[in-house]
Amino acid sequence: EVQLVESGGGLVPPGGSLRLSCTASGFDFSNNHMAWVRQAPGKGLVWVSGIQSTGSRPRYADSVQGRFVISRDNAANTLYLQMNSLKPEDTAVYYCSRASYLGGKYYPEYDHRGQGTQVTVAS
Repeated sequence: EVQLVESGGGLVPPGGSLRLSCTASGFDFSNNHMAWVRQAPGKGLVWVSGIQSTGSRPRYADSVQGRFVISRDNAANTLYLQMNSLKPEDTAVYYCSRASYLGGKYYPEYDHRGQGTQVTVAS
């Protein structure tokens, strides 16, 4: 059974930083591309970032480019998202998921994600 457990969220002021983690089990993490997605209050799921199984080809949504950094530790079956210069519009529940990679884009498996971790950016 695929299990994804996100952690690391919290309340931070604008301009602050957080590091999210996603621990995976039940599948071969090191051979799967991964992604972070988020859902702001009252809105749908939005892709944030993706990374290949080897840790190469990180990609970011325009809204987080230059502020967020995705990485992974295959030995620890863990995906990370370092979030810097946070803005109020980054407030959302963040999820990790497996993803496909095609034509330079990541396609998250939206239906298979963890319980999420809440990130709130407010002064």
